[in-house]
Amino acid sequence: MTPEEGIRRTLALYCQLCDDGRFDEWADLYVDDAEFHVMGITHRGRAAIKAFIEKGQPPERRGKHLCANPLIDLDEGGTGARAVTDYVFVGRAGGGLAITSAGRYHDRLVLDGGRWRFARREIVFMGDQPTG
Repeated sequence: MTPEEGIRRTLALYCQLCDDGRFDEWADLYVDDAEFHVMGITHRGRAAIKAFIEKGQPPERRGKHLCANPLIDLDEGGTGARAVTDYVFVGRAGGGLAITSAGRYHDRLVLDGGRWRFARREIVFMGDQPTG
């Protein structure tokens, strides 16, 4: 598997594991001291990131993440990368389904234990600007 394929796999697992409520596996996509920045707040460490997502994604609020157009830039040493990926989230709304969020993920990933994990993920909602 090339580094880009490994990174795309991590990006896809983020969506599928979150959508399925598999938060132990989802949290394992992050390095121990990762940062997850969303809505002006930075959650630090795998445990804090998992606690945040579990609270924010109870079964009745889960939907489907759809990601596209990942731009991946590998660091010169090949053990780090930056990725920027567009996303749309389809959730339950008014008894049906609707796009409830759209934006872009800004990621720093590292090769850790033979797999690509998030060192930092920032969710930038459509119309906002990234902070990091």
